[in-house]
Amino acid sequence: MIPSDGELTNSGLPLDQPTGRVLLIACGALAHEILALKSANGWTHLDLTCLPAKLHLYPDQITQAVRDAVNKHRASYADIFVVYADCGTGGLLQAACDEMGVQMVAGPHCYSFFEGNATFAAKADDEFTAFYLTDFLVRQFDAFVWTPMGLDRHPDLRDMYFGNYEKLIYQAQTDDPGLTAKARQCAERLGLPFVRRYTGYGDLETTLARL
Repeated sequence: MIPSDGELTNSGLPLDQPTGRVLLIACGALAHEILALKSANGWTHLDLTCLPAKLHLYPDQITQAVRDAVNKHRASYADIFVVYADCGTGGLLQAACDEMGVQMVAGPHCYSFFEGNATFAAKADDEFTAFYLTDFLVRQFDAFVWTPMGLDRHPDLRDMYFGNYEKLIYQAQTDDPGLTAKARQCAERLGLPFVRRYTGYGDLETTLARL
């Protein structure tokens, strides 16, 4: 089960005093990847709580939600790390984290840090018209792309929304043929050429490793 806000992985220690462990306050869209990294690397010192992934649809709400989560858990953890990039907050999330004395993932969004921020920035001019999907967005394509944009009700809007895109780039965190096939179907539904690029976990992994 993916941890949600208020449901922490069990460290075996009381939650009413700092434990010396690190709490990750993360976007729910990253839960699967963070749990995979924890398991693969034996990062048992990291506890995880997630905010709803659908906050990505309402970036103006992310900063306050993170602020509330930090305040809720501050007394129980000596260290808290925010697993969000800027994610459309226009610098407000970074400012809030600076004010609260907690760190966060560097970068403008998850597409960038999965690719590696430096690599993504170097490709930005050539891929300005690319539409990106991650493993999570491939799995949740209907819930996070097709339905919120009204394409389930008005498929004729597709060309208006996506007419200026030149390709769909699937940033694959895993080598999963099933996800690749579904990502290709997503590109076909949007009428875009398909490109698969294996990124792994990029800067997400290196950032968490430093914790």
